[in-house]
Amino acid sequence: MRTKAMNKGELIDAIAEKAEVSKKDADVVLTALIDSIVEAVSAGEKVSLVGFGSFEPRDRQAREGRNPKTGDKMTIAATRIPAFSAGKAFKEKVAPSD
Repeated sequence: MRTKAMNKGELIDAIAEKAEVSKKDADVVLTALIDSIVEAVSAGEKVSLVGFGSFEPRDRQAREGRNPKTGDKMTIAATRIPAFSAGKAFKEKVAPSD
């Protein structure tokens, strides 16, 4: 099942309507939220939003992979990636267990 993706502009519209604020104010708040999460996770912190989920940095170990063009083996370097884990309420809203 393929669903439509909501873009940032549509999200700003939805926030403005639900919070009964201007689109400009909704944009400022959403941008500040995103920037704050990115800064915290980049600094190695975990950001937890109860009922929604948590954002955190995760270390990915080096591993062996293959060059898709040639099929040759190669080593993929270890790296740190941002990760999101959905909270219980979010999971239940997406996939009700009833």
